[in-house]
Amino acid sequence: MSLHQPLGRRAEAGHPVTLGVIGAGRLGTEVLAQARRVPGIRVLAIAERDPERARRAATDAGWPDDALTHDDIAAARRAGTTAITDDPFALIAAEGLEVVLDATAEAAPGVEHARACVEYGRHLVMANLAADVIAGPLLAAEFEQAGLVYSLAYGDQPGLICEFVDWARTAGFAVTAAGKGTQYLDSFHLATPTNVWDLYGIPVERAQQLGLNARTYTAALDGTKAGIEMAAVANATGLSAPPRGLRFAPVGVSDLAHVLRPASVGGKLDRAGEVEVVSSLERDGRPVADHLRWGIFLVLEAPDDHVARALGGYGLRTDVSGHYAALTRPVHLAGLEMTISVASAALRGEPTGAPRTFAADVVTVAKRDLAAGEMLDGDGGACAWGMLLPAATSRSLNALPIGLSRQVRLTAPVPQGEVVTRDHVALDDTDEAVRARRAMTALMSA
Repeated sequence: MSLHQPLGRRAEAGHPVTLGVIGAGRLGTEVLAQARRVPGIRVLAIAERDPERARRAATDAGWPDDALTHDDIAAARRAGTTAITDDPFALIAAEGLEVVLDATAEAAPGVEHARACVEYGRHLVMANLAADVIAGPLLAAEFEQAGLVYSLAYGDQPGLICEFVDWARTAGFAVTAAGKGTQYLDSFHLATPTNVWDLYGIPVERAQQLGLNARTYTAALDGTKAGIEMAAVANATGLSAPPRGLRFAPVGVSDLAHVLRPASVGGKLDRAGEVEVVSSLERDGRPVADHLRWGIFLVLEAPDDHVARALGGYGLRTDVSGHYAALTRPVHLAGLEMTISVASAALRGEPTGAPRTFAADVVTVAKRDLAAGEMLDGDGGACAWGMLLPAATSRSLNALPIGLSRQVRLTAPVPQGEVVTRDHVALDDTDEAVRARRAMTALMSA
């Protein structure tokens, strides 16, 4: 199961895994910080719309100036440096590139990057979950047909949860629930880029000094990010989305196995095998004891009394019956761990999680009364948040996916709290994400 040793052999042979990183935001910067320290991985190029931002990111990540060049990628490859380009498609097409890591955030560019990777024969680590949740099952099928790897990103919570689920199933356990922790209150659904720093308790000036993105933090607080991440997990593992959306129950580590078991045995789940998110805050705002705000969890069911006794003997936290047990990982390291996915794709030809089915969707819900003629501003905006629902429910509602809600004009009013449907908007049929979603829905319905 080692990746470090075969990477070392690639390094010794002078043939490192070549990586291209698209996007130099926080996630991309974290990837750069660690990738240069991994023997057997070489960052061939970084693509960013603002090349100077990419240079600053690499510098912040500890790269020496002489390791970077604005020359063309072929020249950088010959010189042993890393090229910076404003053209992601030039990066993807670069000779000798093996793996692309997409650390961007918008659905349509992510789909376009994926399609270009198939065209040029590159494995893809898709850290762009907006694109994955819009069309991941379709894209993964296209990569598989081409003999390439399409992978969720290890270090992001969905990739880590997929590993948890695979481990449990391979060990013979039924997965009762899997998910992550977050900070949640009901009022957070109405968060906007204008009030988000107040809700986080961060002075606006401090947020600006740190370069924090208000839209990113709004999506994390209003429930959209949690919904997108759990949709990615459901589509990769076949676990179910809760029928009425994520519960965000305030649950600490000690109570996971008790609360996240089926209602038929005293828990809160509609059925066994659901994704879920737990809150680190009680509904009155007090912190939950032994919360899991930055971590992930899995609740499994013992198949018989013998295994139940064994689980208790190994110190797992169980419910009162001893038949449901919880495992947790308290943190995730995001981009700092993503070289695991890069190495797995290049050396094993295996993803660290990949969508296989259309089990869950993230639909657009109005944060306030919306008027006909208004322009929706997408995830992390002031107009709407993204709610996780089963894919079948999304289809029956004709719901607008949150990933298609940016710069889309409403043709009819939508009351606060209602789902925005495709009948409420005029979609651009030439948009790559719109076309990919339609193709994915058709593929999964066939």
